[in-house]
Amino acid sequence: MIIADTDVLIDYLRGRTPMAARVELELQSRSFCTTAVTAFELWTGAKSERQSAAVELLLAAMVILPLEMEAARRGAALRRVLLSRGEDIGMADSLIAGICLHAGGTLLTRNRRHFERIDGLKLSVAYGEEP
Repeated sequence: MIIADTDVLIDYLRGRTPMAARVELELQSRSFCTTAVTAFELWTGAKSERQSAAVELLLAAMVILPLEMEAARRGAALRRVLLSRGEDIGMADSLIAGICLHAGGTLLTRNRRHFERIDGLKLSVAYGEEP
């Protein structure tokens, strides 16, 4: 299962290649997911009715993985570890990672810098990744 991070879905919504093409391909697979945390971030970033409608259409085409108790627990545990090492990735990314670990999926992201710090998290790093 491929789980999309917020950055790649924003690229899709903005038509940025090559990620827009990758997301389009993954949407056809029927096993393409994202998290409730990413849905929250997308809804928050929608600044117009047109953007809100595009977000709604995209999310309706995907499986949205919820923030279950065990996923929240895993996200909190990994955040504590990262904070103790001075490597905070923020609450949202910690929760996204917890959901991915709990679901056993592979995170599709451009943000390797944040997520490669997490032991056991499978990544599919997108073209145009952040350094």
